[in-house]
Amino acid sequence: MNNTKEKPLHIHILGICGTFMGGLALIARELGYKVSGSDQNVYPPMSTQLEEQGIQLMNGYKVENLDCKPDLVVIGNAISRGNIEVEAVLNRGLKYISGPQWLSEHVLQDKWVLGVAGTHGKTTTSSMLAWVLEYQGFNPGFLIGGIPLNFGISARLGQSDFFVIEADEYDSAFFDKRSKFVHYRPRTAILNNLEFDHADIFDNLAAIKKQFHHLVRTIPSEGLIIAPETESNIDDVLDMGCWTPVARTTINRQTQWQAQLIKTDGSEFKVLFEGTEQGIVSWKLTGEHNVYNAMSAIVAAKHIGILPIDAIKALKQFKNVKRRMEVIAKIKDVIIYDDFAHHPTAIQTTLDGLRKQVGTEKIVAIIEPRSNTMRMGVHTQSLAESLAKADIAMIYQPENLDWDLSELKKFAENIEIYTTLEAIIEQLKIQAKEKAHFVLMSNGSFGGIYKRLLSEL
Repeated sequence: MNNTKEKPLHIHILGICGTFMGGLALIARELGYKVSGSDQNVYPPMSTQLEEQGIQLMNGYKVENLDCKPDLVVIGNAISRGNIEVEAVLNRGLKYISGPQWLSEHVLQDKWVLGVAGTHGKTTTSSMLAWVLEYQGFNPGFLIGGIPLNFGISARLGQSDFFVIEADEYDSAFFDKRSKFVHYRPRTAILNNLEFDHADIFDNLAAIKKQFHHLVRTIPSEGLIIAPETESNIDDVLDMGCWTPVARTTINRQTQWQAQLIKTDGSEFKVLFEGTEQGIVSWKLTGEHNVYNAMSAIVAAKHIGILPIDAIKALKQFKNVKRRMEVIAKIKDVIIYDDFAHHPTAIQTTLDGLRKQVGTEKIVAIIEPRSNTMRMGVHTQSLAESLAKADIAMIYQPENLDWDLSELKKFAENIEIYTTLEAIIEQLKIQAKEKAHFVLMSNGSFGGIYKRLLSEL
């Protein structure tokens, strides 16, 4: 950063409306940089969040977007060679860098980084951990792939030595195929779980394990790794080499850190450390996955000096993350949830938690297979089986999907396939005549079905 007050360094971000790159833009602005950016789809809530901070947004990728002559171009991992703006960056010889590397060099260098990695639960666990630190007055910085409702923003620089980051295993950029998290060098690392995902960039599970091993190689010997005792794929990663103490968590099993369920839906549980009760978490969240997320956050907080009883007090006031089983409407006897589902295991654990909460009441799951892995049909059987706790599973098959969703019916009887959103909405109007829970599951906009459904009902 230069010290010239008249002309701050200008960063231009390609793919600025993604949660990661948008968060990075907010932090750069806080640091005093002039920030602009372009994206194919400039849309709320990220566009609103960015414009309020004085960040110039450009809709669509164009050569002329670079006429402002930025000092540095930060290129998002969704941007490929052939993109007209990328080609202009290369042809003009402009300086460029990946988002994770920029963050590492300009933000994380002098911080105690608390990184949250894993196939599932990264956003929720990061949000819990950031809130625990905030509740205790630490004022942490954070960059999270969603909007924690306790904060209302996805990223900030903070005013402390601590920085919480969602440590994603996706690649860094078209010119840097290492996982993002390799750049972060956490001192406290949560490894929630590990499954096959991101089939567009990883050939198999072994390739993902190798990247996780690269992450483990960067964690100091005086740091801490936190992982569930039941995750054999994490065990495989640690067996490749580990130089850091490992804290283990479980539910209803003897281990160093144990959660004892008081309510089977996960909405109330005891926290035990080496057999001694530390307190009871009672909250609105459900599902064993969220119990594990909470345990990881409690252990990570203890690593920086926050007592478990104080972390538990904070979690009792945790409001969850936008689009994580977020209740977006209650219409007569129907409750409508928005859930950012991207993988069969996430779908299964979410529906299991809801089923334990609502008993025999009707659950209708409405799914858009939008992640690259699900669009490629990698998880056919596991996707069908993940929907078992729903009475009806309505799955949207758009024209450009790479596989025939009717294959799912071989593995489950509750699945219905729809090729239009209109047909889904008409069926939901019928289902809404009695008490029901509608769970809309997508990691995208789902064709705007949210507003259309609410207006129809």
